[in-house]
Amino acid sequence: MNTDDSVRADRRRFLKGSALGAAAIPLLGVGAAWASDTSAALPPSILALEPVAPRAVPITDAEREGRLRKAQQLMAEHGMDAVFMGGGSSLEYFTGMRWWVSERTTGMLLPKSGDPVYITPEFERERTLEQIAFGRKDVRTWQEFESPYALIADVLAEWHMATGTLGIEEQLRSATQFGIAAAAPHVKLVSATPVTAGCRAIKSPAELALMQLANDATLAVYHAVWKALQPGMTQQQISALVDAAYTRQGLRGDASVNVGAFTASPHGSPLPQHISEGTVIMLDDGCKVGGYQSDLTRTFVLGKASDKMKRVFDIVRRAQQAALKAAHPGATMESVDAAARKVIVDAGYGPGYKYFSHRLGHGIGMDMHEWYYLVQGNTRALETGMTFSDEPGIYLPGEFGVRLEDDMHITDDGARWFTPQSPSIEQPFG
Repeated sequence: MNTDDSVRADRRRFLKGSALGAAAIPLLGVGAAWASDTSAALPPSILALEPVAPRAVPITDAEREGRLRKAQQLMAEHGMDAVFMGGGSSLEYFTGMRWWVSERTTGMLLPKSGDPVYITPEFERERTLEQIAFGRKDVRTWQEFESPYALIADVLAEWHMATGTLGIEEQLRSATQFGIAAAAPHVKLVSATPVTAGCRAIKSPAELALMQLANDATLAVYHAVWKALQPGMTQQQISALVDAAYTRQGLRGDASVNVGAFTASPHGSPLPQHISEGTVIMLDDGCKVGGYQSDLTRTFVLGKASDKMKRVFDIVRRAQQAALKAAHPGATMESVDAAARKVIVDAGYGPGYKYFSHRLGHGIGMDMHEWYYLVQGNTRALETGMTFSDEPGIYLPGEFGVRLEDDMHITDDGARWFTPQSPSIEQPFG
């Protein structure tokens, strides 16, 4: 989950050129006549984008308090006396605190009943207090020469849990886990994923609304960039247009860009690439609105596509539709993958993972990749409120690849996409 996100982020940063301001494109040259002047205006399609961030309705403190109570209910069900989580998306999910993962331990210790205790370095006390938006502000601090792990052990002893069971949130650094184990040798450490995923995998209406905004924003960016593309552009120049488009919306987002034979690798390549008419182009990734992610892929051709490109696109499109139809409450997650994979294999692009080489989809929310996965072997049942990517693909080494990705959410009546399906390889936005 977190590792996948880091790898993808590193890949995006490597592929991207310099970021652009909202009003000018420096350094765009070959194949873009309007960019020969470093003060040239952005393309009209990008200038037409409007701010999105002001439309985002933040998650309320009342909803976060409800999340903590649900977490405590799940802790009781799974035999945990307390849970510790450090910096990262789970801490933000439950408390609203935005804290990075660091060797200096900061986090929340949540007991199975009652209010949490916050652990932080002494010099971070005031900044920690500023970010605690609700409930008791019980902050325990440690000096640089002291052990935060001993402090955590002391709080557990205070709660009469010195021989209890402590859930560890999965993004916590291993050094912190080992430190806690050494300081509290009689405490049993277990995975807190049944608690964190048990809460986070089911999205509330407020979360779904933020994800809808993020998906709408990414689709609008892709559409605007597609209108601005010209033969001869490099993937770095296209990424720069994406940056500028998100800046117009008041957001931060990314897109990996791959062209031609490089699209036959699901995550592409950093090697130099130039777009040309009749060549397959793939845009992937998304943005974050109010802390919630989108993840979309569009595959298209400028100008005329070959008959084979059109045929492969149509197969992938039908596979994506089959997955959506198969996704409903009670269906197993592997059955959704199987529905899409059957369409591709039956069309001659099999067996198994030969040409559709990855799982159908992943959970998505505050992290781009989170629980659970639509993949063979996962017999977990879908539930109302879960959200996933739906991203089948066919990858033909040495030729091209086609992937279509839209995010979907599970309702009582089945699955629904946040964004409309791409209609064709030559007119990807209709």
